[in-house]
Amino acid sequence: MDALTTTLGYLHGYSEYETRRLADQADTLAALLHAGTAYPAGDRVLEVGCGVGAQTAHLVRSSPGARLVAVDLAEDSLAKARARVAARAPGAVVHWLRADLHKLPFPDAWFDHLFVCFVLEHLPDPVRALAGLRRVLRPGGTITVIERDHGSAVFHPDSLHARAVIGCQVQLQAAAGGDALIGRRLQPLLTDAGYRDVEVRPRTVYADQTRPAMVDGFTRNTFIAMIEAVRDEALTAGLCTTTDWQRGIADLRRTALDGGTFHYTFLKAVALNPA
Repeated sequence: MDALTTTLGYLHGYSEYETRRLADQADTLAALLHAGTAYPAGDRVLEVGCGVGAQTAHLVRSSPGARLVAVDLAEDSLAKARARVAARAPGAVVHWLRADLHKLPFPDAWFDHLFVCFVLEHLPDPVRALAGLRRVLRPGGTITVIERDHGSAVFHPDSLHARAVIGCQVQLQAAAGGDALIGRRLQPLLTDAGYRDVEVRPRTVYADQTRPAMVDGFTRNTFIAMIEAVRDEALTAGLCTTTDWQRGIADLRRTALDGGTFHYTFLKAVALNPA
């Protein structure tokens, strides 16, 4: 889910801070996002954009008999992915490969299933990417796509300043050629790319003081951490003043304290490659 195009960088960067954030996100949301995803033993599965292996570790646990190939364009991310899976799922067999999703070095119809998580949001032409992936997916094979939608963030206490700093991240991602609101577009994107039987279901996160693990793992360490990480870019681009940024982040952090609540919706789509 990292750098998958030779023309764009990954907005959030490749720091250890980001690696930890991705790991917190994957572990906190594993039950929510991976529920219903398990591949039969012997099936060939391609994870497109594995990044640091945050999702890969959960894929190998849910589908231990599947033949998993994980690709990413960033060699450093692949090294981290190898280490993470080796530590989290000892003995798991994953074939790691550095590759661009637009130039995958596999035969036609080679895979039974594709898994694409938090990748499309970073691409300038997601329909082209999805359509191109059909080449390596056998007729009747499945594609699973998971994406986010920052417009789905609903929190208490509400705050225009908090919404403004979230808006900064959305604008920066758009300027980089991506779309932080792409979750709402999954059905038309997959349909336009030629897939059929597209089924999209919301996966909603809710956190309050009665769910401290979700408050820490998602509200603080996933969502707020992601927004905080683009501070310098937002200020440099003139999207926000320092004072307004500080107020917005403070208001976001307030949602993770007693009396605060945070709602967020991910979208998970499953579709078939036509015969």
